[in-house]
Amino acid sequence: MAEFLDMLLKTVAIMVTIIALTRVLGLRSFSKMSAFDFAVTVAIGSVLAGIVSTPDANVWSGIGAIAALYVWKMALAPLRTHFDWVRRLVDSTPVLVMRNGTILWANMKRAHMTHDDLLAKLRQSNVHDLSQVRAVVVESTGVVSVMHGGPEDEIDDYLLADVRMGEAGSGA
Repeated sequence: MAEFLDMLLKTVAIMVTIIALTRVLGLRSFSKMSAFDFAVTVAIGSVLAGIVSTPDANVWSGIGAIAALYVWKMALAPLRTHFDWVRRLVDSTPVLVMRNGTILWANMKRAHMTHDDLLAKLRQSNVHDLSQVRAVVVESTGVVSVMHGGPEDEIDDYLLADVRMGEAGSGA
């Protein structure tokens, strides 16, 4: 019974810490995850599991480790914003998988996207004909963006500035 109460108290202490730190970070914590966000989340989960499942684990060490992960995440956020090389190191690069109605197969492979995944996303985006599709981008978070338009509509280069073009070349 004492072991159960110890586990329960540790879990409550860790969860209170995680909630408090998440509130400090704000809504960004709940957005789609980048590779870095995913790694931090897995690390926090590992620390939590280790503390809760190990009877002699020091809860304060665990809270310190989780706080350090949150501090690391908060410290890296402005660096990712201000320095492209940090963003490129930490985050995935968006990949163009379709351009002007043409599927870019090499880019699909690079993004680990299947043909069925692409078709499902096009249907979800209310595409009636491939000629309506100006671009499909697999974003750094894994979200797929579909940009619509007519054959005469050009996409502003700014919207694709950070996108890996691969076989599509560059420009609109």
